[in-house]
Amino acid sequence: MPSKIDSSPPYVGRFAPSPSGQLHFGSLVTALASYLDARHHNGQWLVRMEDIDAPRCLPGVDSDILHTLECHGLHWDGTVLYQQRQHARYQAKLDSLLADKSAYFCACTRKQIKANGGHDNHYCRDLGLTAQAVPESAPDTRSLAIRLKLDCQLDAFDDGIMGSVDKTGALSVVNSVAHSTSSGLVEAQDHRAKSRNNSNSNDNSTSASEVTPLGAAPEDVVIKRSDGLFAYNFVVALDDEYQGVTDIVRGSDLLDVTPLQRAVYRSLGCNVPQYGHIPVAAVSQGRKLSKQNHAAPINNKNVLENIVKGLSFLGQGDYHANEFENAAQLLTMAISRWDRKLVPKIAEIIVGKHESTYYSHPL
Repeated sequence: MPSKIDSSPPYVGRFAPSPSGQLHFGSLVTALASYLDARHHNGQWLVRMEDIDAPRCLPGVDSDILHTLECHGLHWDGTVLYQQRQHARYQAKLDSLLADKSAYFCACTRKQIKANGGHDNHYCRDLGLTAQAVPESAPDTRSLAIRLKLDCQLDAFDDGIMGSVDKTGALSVVNSVAHSTSSGLVEAQDHRAKSRNNSNSNDNSTSASEVTPLGAAPEDVVIKRSDGLFAYNFVVALDDEYQGVTDIVRGSDLLDVTPLQRAVYRSLGCNVPQYGHIPVAAVSQGRKLSKQNHAAPINNKNVLENIVKGLSFLGQGDYHANEFENAAQLLTMAISRWDRKLVPKIAEIIVGKHESTYYSHPL
C-alpha cells in the first residue's frame, strides 16, 4: 500500500519587528521562539520590517535590529521585506477591492464613532461615497478612510501553543501570570491578557495592538486610514500571502485580536496561517516590555547569556552559557530539543527589574 502523500505546504515562519525601537528581551524571545519553531520543522524563517507606519519609525533602527539578530545567530532566509517599499502592491489590491465593492469609503469620524458606543455600525457601507463625489451629508474626501467588508463570522481556532481559543480570542482555560526567577517560573495569580484600548476610528493606529474590538459579528475594518496610511491588518495579510507564510509564532498580547485578523485574511482571499502564541515578558502585570515602558535594549556582548535566558523563559530546559563556544552551537542543540509543549501556557511572565527602567521611572 503506498504511503500517504503529505500535501501540506512547506513551513514558512516569519519575525516582523517594527523599527520604532531596538530589540529588547521580550522581542528577542519572540524572535528566538519563531526561529526555533521554523528550524525545528525544517522550514524557512523570514524577517520583515513592519515600517508601514513611517512616522513611528526611527532612522537606523532597522539596521540595529538586523545586527542584533545576526549577533545572536538568528540568520534569516532570503531578503528582508520592507513594507514601505510595497505600496504599489498594496494600492493595486485596494483598487481591486473598491472596484468589486468589497471595500468602501467611510466618512465616520472618531467623535461620531465614540458617540455610537465605539462602533461604526456599517453606517457608510451603502452610501456610495467615492473619492470624486461625496454626498452633502459627508465631509470632504480628504478625511475619508477605506473599510473592508467583513461578512464572515469570527471563529474559534486551535493555537499551536496555547490550545483552544474561542471566537473572542479567549483561551478555553484561564491561565496565570508568572514571575521569572533564577530557579524558573513561579505562578502568581489568575490573569487573562487584557484587551487594549482599541480604536475603531478612521485614524486608528496601524499597530496590531490597536485593531477593531472583537465580537461575534466583526465590524468592517479600516484598511486605509484617513491620513493616507495603509492599515496594519490589511498589509500584514497581504505580506503573509505574498511571502507564503504558513506559521506565525508571536506574543500572547495579540491572542485576542487573532480571530479578527483571521477574518481579514479570509475576506481578502488569503490563506490563514497557523498561529502559536507565547507569553510576553512584562515589567508588571498588564505592562509588557516595550519602548514606552523603558525596556532596556539587548546587549550584543552577552549573546550566549541572552539566548540561555530566552530558552529558560520559553520553558525549554536548563542550558548553561559556559558549555557552548558560540551561538551557532547553542542554537543547534536548542533546535533539536525545541518542544512547543514545554512553552508556558500563560499570558505573561514578569521579568527582572534590570530589563526596564520603568520601575525607577514610572510612566
